[in-house]
Amino acid sequence: MKIAILGNGKMGKRISQLATERGCQIICTSDSKTPANTLDLSIADVAIDFSTPTSALANISHAINSGIPVVSGTTGWLENLKEIEALCTAKKGAFLYASNFSLGMNIFFELNKNLAKLMQNQNYESSIHEIHHIQKLDSPSGTAKTLGKQMGKILNNNTPITAKRIADETGTHTVTYCSSVDEIEIKHTAKNRDGFAMGAIIAAEWIQNKQGVFNMQDVLAQ
Repeated sequence: MKIAILGNGKMGKRISQLATERGCQIICTSDSKTPANTLDLSIADVAIDFSTPTSALANISHAINSGIPVVSGTTGWLENLKEIEALCTAKKGAFLYASNFSLGMNIFFELNKNLAKLMQNQNYESSIHEIHHIQKLDSPSGTAKTLGKQMGKILNNNTPITAKRIADETGTHTVTYCSSVDEIEIKHTAKNRDGFAMGAIIAAEWIQNKQGVFNMQDVLAQ
């Protein structure tokens, strides 16, 4: 598999390393000095975007317009998601977005939904707390927003989200339900970036030769 890496930060670098070890070929990489729209993406089988909130829209658009499937894990740009989905449909392309590619976190998403169903009509106050490294550009995290959106649909509320930034913290997300008599808590802690990186690579392998708009649940279901 020939991969174009869009965004050469910590995640982009780790994806490149693990993909190469897996036998993939990194054919081009974009960064702040080499924007994605200056690259010929037509020689790639797939593009993986872990760039920045300000560059994601242009990066993903360029890949779709180049006829290349795109997997994106960039957060903080989702006000433009419908635009990308419409472009993908118009171009008959393939696009997959996930706020978190970790297998463990996607299991956690399912736990979160099931717990929310159990907590319907119970006398508990819900909250979400997330911790990430100080270089993370968006706050709260896209993963925390996904957890809150899941809970909002089930509980019909707006669960408050708090965020903290600590040096070298990969990512911790905690969902808490508190009452006057007890407290229920589920937590996911990422030990390193490898789970995110491998999930993105697996999604990139999966999306080849497909058409449509997908998410990580589509990958895990097959």
